[in-house]
Amino acid sequence: MLSDEIITGIKNEELSSEIKHKIENHWKDNIQVKGFNEADTANKYYVLSMFPYPSGSLHMGHVRVYTISDTVARYQRMNGRNVIHPIGWDAFGLPAENAAIDREIAPDDWTEQNVTYMKKQLKQLGCSFDWDRELTTSDPQYYKWTQDLFLKLYNAGLVYQKEALVNWDPVDQTVLADEQVDENGCSWRSGAKVEKKILKQWFVKTTKFAKDLLDGLDDPLLQDWRDIIKLQRHWIGECNGVGFDFKILNNGVSCDFLSLWTAHPEYINYVKFVAISDNHILAKTAGTKCSDRTEKMDIVLENPFNSQEIPVYVTSELEFPPMSDSYVGIPDIDEQATVFAKKYNISYNPVPRLASQKQIEDQQQNMCDKAQQLSIGGYWTSVKLRDWLISRQRYWGTPIPIIHCEKCGAQPVPKENLPVILPKLSKLVQRGRSQLAEVEEWIKTTCPMCQGPARRETDTMDTFVDSSWYYLRYLDPTNNEEMFDKEKAMKLMPVDLYIGGKEHAVLHLYYARFIGHFLYSLGLLPEREPFKRFLVQGMVMGRTYRIKGTGEYVPEDKVQILDLKRNKAVAKETGNPVVISWEKMSKSKYNGVDPDEMFKTYWTDVAPTSHRNWNSNTFPGILNWQRRLWLSIRDFLKHRNDPPPMISLDKFRSHDDYMFDSRNYYVKGTSFNYLISQQLSIAVSKQQGLTNSIRSMPPAIFAHSPQFERALAVQIIMLAPMAPNFASELWSGFVSAPNRLNNDGEILWDKTVFEQCWPETDMDYNLDLVCQVNGNENCVIKIPRKDMEKLSKDEAILLALNQKRSPKYSESSKHFEYRLSGIYWMRKYCQYLDRSTPTKEKS
Repeated sequence: MLSDEIITGIKNEELSSEIKHKIENHWKDNIQVKGFNEADTANKYYVLSMFPYPSGSLHMGHVRVYTISDTVARYQRMNGRNVIHPIGWDAFGLPAENAAIDREIAPDDWTEQNVTYMKKQLKQLGCSFDWDRELTTSDPQYYKWTQDLFLKLYNAGLVYQKEALVNWDPVDQTVLADEQVDENGCSWRSGAKVEKKILKQWFVKTTKFAKDLLDGLDDPLLQDWRDIIKLQRHWIGECNGVGFDFKILNNGVSCDFLSLWTAHPEYINYVKFVAISDNHILAKTAGTKCSDRTEKMDIVLENPFNSQEIPVYVTSELEFPPMSDSYVGIPDIDEQATVFAKKYNISYNPVPRLASQKQIEDQQQNMCDKAQQLSIGGYWTSVKLRDWLISRQRYWGTPIPIIHCEKCGAQPVPKENLPVILPKLSKLVQRGRSQLAEVEEWIKTTCPMCQGPARRETDTMDTFVDSSWYYLRYLDPTNNEEMFDKEKAMKLMPVDLYIGGKEHAVLHLYYARFIGHFLYSLGLLPEREPFKRFLVQGMVMGRTYRIKGTGEYVPEDKVQILDLKRNKAVAKETGNPVVISWEKMSKSKYNGVDPDEMFKTYWTDVAPTSHRNWNSNTFPGILNWQRRLWLSIRDFLKHRNDPPPMISLDKFRSHDDYMFDSRNYYVKGTSFNYLISQQLSIAVSKQQGLTNSIRSMPPAIFAHSPQFERALAVQIIMLAPMAPNFASELWSGFVSAPNRLNNDGEILWDKTVFEQCWPETDMDYNLDLVCQVNGNENCVIKIPRKDMEKLSKDEAILLALNQKRSPKYSESSKHFEYRLSGIYWMRKYCQYLDRSTPTKEKS
């Protein structure tokens, strides 16, 4: 209970900012919940929001995603689920390194102070995270296991090193991942035009799992991924060919093999030449350009199936497969390969044709099996998909656990020697080079094979490696023996609900799914897909300013606005034109809105719910609703303490019935939006509808109606997951009222709002049985819930056939379907369509 001072506030005072902050200060330590019960894994619900990068402070985009996950977590707990709701920090990466360089401090110090501040903000937000599961990817106790994951991939033959063309930022002087380059080919951070550069890189052979990952998108486990599945399909591509590794002979390049894709694996024995474009890494290395001619290269490939030598041509004469810069020439099978071979005197013999589709499929499988046995590919993939380039030439990342020995070559660091810890640097001094490569005392080491002198790998891993498996470490964050306990993973995976932005729909989700599939193949996970449901939260957009021409982002205080409506502005210092637009909030774009100002002005139980450009005008509607709820409790207390005269029996019954109907209608709708559609903004609208019904009642109903009392209790309970502080205060006022009318155990008067059971519709309340003919609605039958739960399919069809049907369907039509869809009741799992309306509407 609250102190008399604040209870008196409910009775007598307006809901001022001062009162709101008193409420928050009182309840912030009382709304936290018990953590996950390890003994009750059968009832688990794992809700996970994508962890934040500790950039310095939260912005409103963070507020949105974490209030959504907290709302879902609280809702599931109130429905009796044993909830895992962890949080951590995606702490490695280029932004922290650059920020540390600019401030002349160590990136670990910079990251630690940011984590401290952002953690304080998250706690101020009131989120019910499992803080005992907190992790930071830059902690050696975390990246020890990222390195262990690398070794698992290495030992499975999925890691290799070769030269590659990479994205190079000429301003930040660093390699960029594909997702860090915008649609105009500019760096996401500096705005500079990205260049291509040849560097020796480490890769993970994700293409081995391409077909598996594509087929996994049809897994019935996945729920409500919507267009995210389409994006994943597009990224992977149609897996209609097979990749094979051909050994490079007398090459002079730092690569032992060339990965080649062909749509005709059944005829791979008959390859007579390979063609590449002048954009291919081999052509770039040799300095060969063939925009108008064809040139035979000095290098030769070896066909791994018959040891024949295969010439390589750089040419522009052939039509390469889409998004590919290489072509496997099989004359007599492919017409353009035949023409090319004749023109350049490449000898070939007629290819024996396989007589049937079954023979083709059998031979394809035969060649794939042979390739897999030789560890040279043999997996179905798409022509456009590339292996995962994980090398980054920077200090602030997970060290790649490889040791280079002149005698033994590249050797993995033994597991017992993990973690390979980053050396402590007092500060980073210059962009454009990896200071890690200059720490000689760290680089010099001993070869694990011959015990001779050796050198450590100085590349660090892409931060996507850190985030590809963090959802598993949350399950077992203190395990010092393994990445995670297999038995725990078998009981607690997959994640039930994953929440994040659509901008992560391709790469992060692709890599996380890949690791899930890989670990499943090792027998460490119960399912190959790591996430059941994926909830895409709408992005909160902030206004950005970019110098026209260079694309450089600049802060708003360095811009002179000439005409905001027409998006006209110039840079204050130079007068150069500035392009104004709306983009996802980001520190690097100088467009983040710090929630501290919102906390001060509005308090933490207010958060934007719309997918739109940031605008504080979102708040008045929510604030007005809070005020009306506040007044409802005040009036309830007033009329219970000093009951007004009773109205006529007929009017009382009419109002009491209406509150019964409103309660059930809005419980049904709000629960549907919490659990099934997860449209929380619509759940707010439904609750506002119940508030309208409550506010429309006369004083006598406040004082004497059992159904009003039930409806008001439900109003507060359904608000609690979204506004835990405010709902706790309202509940404190509600249970302090005298003359209680419902004492049958439905309302737990001596318990907090979070200890109440989530409300259900009454058994006597009518639900809708929707009857369809060929997918079109024919009629709707009202059926009490108690009968709906016992209704069989045959009984439903019989009911439908006995209804008056639309004239456009014949009497003999038997193509009726019944549909019970909508919210799954947590106990009875009775489904129904969210269509019913109250018997009367009031606003």
